[in-house]
Amino acid sequence: MIFSMTGYTAVSKDVGRGVLFLELKSVNSRFLDLGFRITEELRAVEPQLRELISGKVSRGKVEFRINLLPSPACLARTKPSEVLLSQLASWQEDIRRALPAAQPLTVAEVLQWPGMFGDPTASAETLQSDCLALARQALDDLLASRAREGEKLSRMILDRVGSMRALVAEVAPRLPTLIVEYQEKLATRLREVLAAQDEERIRQEIGLFAARIDIAEEVSRLTAHLDEVERVIDKGGVAGKRLDFIMQELNREANTVASKSVSSDVTRIAMDLKLLIEQMREQVQNIE
Repeated sequence: MIFSMTGYTAVSKDVGRGVLFLELKSVNSRFLDLGFRITEELRAVEPQLRELISGKVSRGKVEFRINLLPSPACLARTKPSEVLLSQLASWQEDIRRALPAAQPLTVAEVLQWPGMFGDPTASAETLQSDCLALARQALDDLLASRAREGEKLSRMILDRVGSMRALVAEVAPRLPTLIVEYQEKLATRLREVLAAQDEERIRQEIGLFAARIDIAEEVSRLTAHLDEVERVIDKGGVAGKRLDFIMQELNREANTVASKSVSSDVTRIAMDLKLLIEQMREQVQNIE
């Protein structure tokens, strides 16, 4: 299965003292780039979260955000710690005397302060365990999202591969005829230019130019590269960089076909091939 690097999920869980709200978002990146925005109460689990994500995701910019929000039920049955509120007020006054420009604490910051609704050390391990469990659930959802998007990308690329095969099949049988027609035109022009009809010289020139315009080798390589695209997609896994390299090779062959073309039909086919390759290349950038 091919995976996209784009995905999003959001999950939450009531853990008694509040609600854990977790967001995972991933976008394109050449490498694995992890970013975390974690409440201080859960900062200790960041190394485990990094290991968890890097074990399942190989490429992409992944943003992980988690907050512990007070639930309405929790607020209804508990009150903020008066001792801690008094201590925070005292600290804030001291800080603002020393730093007048310092911003005061917001209500949300006060409510999320460790220990505001109970002993923070008593449930620290439970909270971290809940965080890891929720992260595993979110990661599974993210991978499923990336897999669904990857399936769409696979179908699109294989559809373009089919279109390219049709173009290659259209041009391949016509190559011998095109070369013969070009040889005849070239022979006529050479006879007109050369005062003395040196047939040996004419045959040499025709052979030289025929070799220059022969695209049979490029057509063969195009077919081989298309086979490789299908093989890589069928194999699945981390395939983005491999597919990106194949796109470069396909584009190289299409450019050569266009440069060697001596027929408007071949030029048209080469341009159509380049358009399909560019469409695939754009989507390959999204593949892990």
